[in-house]
Amino acid sequence: MGVSTSCVEKGVAVVTVGFPPVNALPVAGWFALADAVRAAGRDPQVRCVVLTAEGRGFNAGVDIKEIQKDGSSALIGANHACAEAFAAVYDCAVPVVAAVHGFCLGGGIGLVGNADAIVASEDAVFGLPELDRGALGAATHLARLVPQHLMRALYYTSRTATAAELHAHGSVWQVVPRGELRAAALTLAREIAAKDGQLLRLAKAAINGIDPVDVRRSYRFEQGFTFEAGLSGVADRVRAGFGKEGA
Repeated sequence: MGVSTSCVEKGVAVVTVGFPPVNALPVAGWFALADAVRAAGRDPQVRCVVLTAEGRGFNAGVDIKEIQKDGSSALIGANHACAEAFAAVYDCAVPVVAAVHGFCLGGGIGLVGNADAIVASEDAVFGLPELDRGALGAATHLARLVPQHLMRALYYTSRTATAAELHAHGSVWQVVPRGELRAAALTLAREIAAKDGQLLRLAKAAINGIDPVDVRRSYRFEQGFTFEAGLSGVADRVRAGFGKEGA
């Protein structure tokens, strides 16, 4: 259990997340993921990072049980830890390819929304069930995956979009059968890693520099409302009622 890094072939580092049963990461897990991605990007031999996960799905967001147990201290920790992990992917010195299978929810959207490319299995679904969990956040990153009005509808309803739908919108590079996901992600990473390493790093910095939205500031703005929901008591009320209207 945890976060591990392997170098399966020249120029490519694979960062793998494994927090059973559903990859809902505790605060320490998000920080560990951030550290792993940053370390891989700092390695001069690495030209591309593949972000993948073990188990039933790619990511189920934060560990709600930890927040329910430890209260506001855990919420503050999760806010900072998620921001660090998302920023680590975005700021990674080399391109990051996310290999997504099963569910990609909540914080998972923050990870893939900040990745440079996404390869997904046919069973992958993407969404922000935040309103059902008494939370807010990551609309910044969902908006990088789907058009504005679809983002809003998905956010308000807590529905998910399929890998095929995101491929149609141009945010998913390739959709493959589940058993071919790792190979497909490595194929793309290999093609990227074949480029000059120094030039790739310059290209990553240049592309980040022309982004129309400051993803860090935008996400931190959202997190303020997450904390307000927690302090007001509405977050606990919604979680207790499973997000159902009138609960």
